[in-house]
Amino acid sequence: MRILITGGAGFIGCNLAHRLLMRGHRVTVFDNLSRPCTPHNLDWLERFADDAPGALDFIRGDVRDARAVMLAAADAEAIVHLASQVAVTTSVLDPRTDFEINALGTFNVLEAARRAPARPAVLYASTNKVYGGMSDLPIVEEETRYRYRDLPYGVPETYPLDFYSPYGCSKGAGDQYVRDYHRIYGLPTVVFRQSAIYGPRQFGVEDQGWAAHFVIAAQTGRPIVIYGDGKQVRDMLYIDDLVDLYELALARIDTVAGQIYNVGGGPEHTLSIWAEFQPLLSRLAGHPVEAARFGEWRPGDQRVCVLDIRKVERDLGWRPRVGLEEGMQRLWKWVAEHRELFR
Repeated sequence: MRILITGGAGFIGCNLAHRLLMRGHRVTVFDNLSRPCTPHNLDWLERFADDAPGALDFIRGDVRDARAVMLAAADAEAIVHLASQVAVTTSVLDPRTDFEINALGTFNVLEAARRAPARPAVLYASTNKVYGGMSDLPIVEEETRYRYRDLPYGVPETYPLDFYSPYGCSKGAGDQYVRDYHRIYGLPTVVFRQSAIYGPRQFGVEDQGWAAHFVIAAQTGRPIVIYGDGKQVRDMLYIDDLVDLYELALARIDTVAGQIYNVGGGPEHTLSIWAEFQPLLSRLAGHPVEAARFGEWRPGDQRVCVLDIRKVERDLGWRPRVGLEEGMQRLWKWVAEHRELFR
């Protein structure tokens, strides 16, 4: 299959491209390489592709450029749209650029798919941020975490959308456009509302990719700042489990076309971002890892975000397989083996 991955040199994109190349697919990575360290991911992919069963092409392009996207998608049989502005804080500082990348960029991808001869499937990486702060949900505070009082399985796809922050608005606009291009044009599209994804080749920073950021900081002696009280809970999903799901969706597009799915670790893979992660991080480091300071809560920060993933399990038989301890150990080992990338 000929598969186009926008943002294919990013964390999720390069891991997905790697898997698809192993399966013998022809993969086109479309990326503007604007994010720090994406060239390292591309170099890694290109070295692997020399001996891979599949074939790799690279196009340096920007999803804001409709013509470039159209040309890249011309012969695609499937498109995985991952290119994105990824940080809430950045969206607040520069909402126009956030809109152009996330909303307009997604529109350009959909139009390219609609006009492509093969009518390719489009898989879209949305976000849990489309549900907003979820401030109306009753929350119980415990010693090391918050939890939902009434949602033991997490937030379902039927929960009302509330685009809190420019990032939520831009990603949410893409989310709804992707859904509607199936209903109006019959394009086989799928929306994945993703929670906290982590794993190797994630160059996490303070504003995005917090688990990887903390691991990198712990190994390089950089300060760790916690916003809020550190008891915020997220459901964590290891990258290999996410890639498994993307493969399943591509293979069974007739089953999932037109659907929206929550994608995360679910209630069995949850972690509070500091009160519970700090002891795990300290065990991995072999010494206590402390936060440099605690800052104010950030706008729209969710005290709990755990997604109900039973719908995707029902439709595709998919469930996360990599536990938190194992996943974090793999991430820690990868950072330790690639310290030169973080200097």
